[in-house]
Amino acid sequence: MYLVTDSAQAAAAGSSIVDVVCRAVSGGVSAVQVREKETGGQEFLDTVLRIADVLPDTVALIVNDRVDVFLAARAAGRRLAGVHVGQSDLPVGAVRDLVGGDAVIGLSASTDAQLRRAAEDPALVDYVGIGALHATRTKSDAPPALGLVEFARLVGVSTLPVVAIGGVGLRDLAALRECGAAGVAVVSAICAAPHPEHAARELRAAWGATA
Repeated sequence: MYLVTDSAQAAAAGSSIVDVVCRAVSGGVSAVQVREKETGGQEFLDTVLRIADVLPDTVALIVNDRVDVFLAARAAGRRLAGVHVGQSDLPVGAVRDLVGGDAVIGLSASTDAQLRRAAEDPALVDYVGIGALHATRTKSDAPPALGLVEFARLVGVSTLPVVAIGGVGLRDLAALRECGAAGVAVVSAICAAPHPEHAARELRAAWGATA
């Protein structure tokens, strides 16, 4: 259960993003990706540091896109698991050189060719995020919605663990687990929820119930 942060949605729901993360973790979130598309480097780093300071060691902390922010947070002594990059970001080979062999690298993918390239050297990419499952407003450059049938086909193409993303909600979890997703990433389902802990607990229970 993978939370991708959206500070604007959290603020609109009356919470800080750090508070949302804390409550979501209490509800069962096991990984947090800090994604702050509209902020500069210093603000992004400050957000990562504040979240790192409250996360338990059992929860993976991932930085979206900004390898420099990941490196700065590690240099500041924080525990981070890795980075998640998109198709238009730094090549994964360069990312691996920068973050080192112990860091997790996730890569967004939505086509057969992208999945094949991701798997060419398993030492570079640890998992792929396939989406958008449904139309989403949380990412302005998101690819067109795949739908469940196409998502399931792409899971079959991938030789790497797959995380589903893009408008994922409670209704999707059973089908996503059945078609082979290793996890689900959610944004609005938790960040925009009035009670993030309850929302996370419901999602976690629904995911576990499909096992």
